[in-house]
Amino acid sequence: MTILVTAASGHLGRHALDALVSAGVEPADIVAGARTPSKLADASARGIRVVELDYDRPETLTPALDGVDRVLFISSSDVRDRVTGHRNVVEAVRAAGVDKLVYTSAPKATTVDYGIGADHRATEEAIAAAGIPAVIVRNDWYHENYLGDVAGARESGVIAAAVGDGRVASASRADYAEGAVAVLLADGRIGDVLEFAGDVAWDYTQLAAAASEVVGREVVYVPQTREEKAAQLSSFGLDAGIVAFVVGIDDAIANGVLADTDGTLSRILGRPTTPLVEGLRAGLVAA
Repeated sequence: MTILVTAASGHLGRHALDALVSAGVEPADIVAGARTPSKLADASARGIRVVELDYDRPETLTPALDGVDRVLFISSSDVRDRVTGHRNVVEAVRAAGVDKLVYTSAPKATTVDYGIGADHRATEEAIAAAGIPAVIVRNDWYHENYLGDVAGARESGVIAAAVGDGRVASASRADYAEGAVAVLLADGRIGDVLEFAGDVAWDYTQLAAAASEVVGREVVYVPQTREEKAAQLSSFGLDAGIVAFVVGIDDAIANGVLADTDGTLSRILGRPTTPLVEGLRAGLVAA
């Protein structure tokens, strides 16, 4: 069985390659796709086949899928136009006739109307319309998303956000990658939609406490209004589109979109998900 990992040079993709090898898949049976293959020289040295794969260049997709049986389709990080590239991938996978696709989506993508979910909803709909045998894994937030906040708090002693008392059931990227790989390698589950999340839903006061433990100084959570958050982001030189995107994430957290956890991910992993403090500490060391 030959397995393709798309966006394999990204953080989640690299963890997925590691998880495949750890699960006993021979490196020669793994194909790692990346927009810039040279970024995967280390994977090539391990015996993994590296191919050019650019969501926005359909001519790279068909060759990358040649001989592939299963695909881990990692969603694009392009927040400006994710859907066009995703639809290119879906069409290429449909034409290739793969046995199974696992797509990394976003929480509640088809049931809650929020900014980051819209692109994933469109992609899930495209996968279904194409008739691809697929499993959707909807990843909640990554611990690593907060490394910048924690690093900044080392100097400021503050984590500020417009999330109110919203909660986040985050886990580490490695947890999500291992879960997706387990689903990809297992037989069955075609048609399933799995909401992946960490075992604990924490609020931002608890995030500040975790940051305090990691950086070795008191860190406090300072609630912001949407307007204050937008002004802060604009002061960093971010354009209006990115500001709206980030504020929209805070809105989603405030509205509980990232708060649910039912243990699905840890059951698939066969172990608890990585605790917040542990994930933050490891991420700062690796950064």
